[in-house]
Amino acid sequence: MTSLPPEYGLGLAMALFGVATAGLLARRSVLMIVLCLELMLAAAGLALVAASAKHGNAQGTVGWILLLAMAASELSIGLVLVRRLYEATGTLDLDALADRGGEA
Repeated sequence: MTSLPPEYGLGLAMALFGVATAGLLARRSVLMIVLCLELMLAAAGLALVAASAKHGNAQGTVGWILLLAMAASELSIGLVLVRRLYEATGTLDLDALADRGGEA
């Protein structure tokens, strides 16, 4: 069985990060912004694992495990905040929230 070069993993991580950045800038829904942030963290984790494979050590994999734990906690807190925002305002659209002018 042959393995792929680590550069492919780094290229995929760059592509995922680029897609997530475009989604972060283009979307106006709070939920989609949170999901794009999670995709960015996943791309960073993939880059850590690919770089550790390229250099032949396990430090990037250990960093990925720490990043995964941080991303899980960030997602749980973010989704609770999104739920509370929807309950308070009835919308998750950032333009509609900005038009309200601070009343929540």
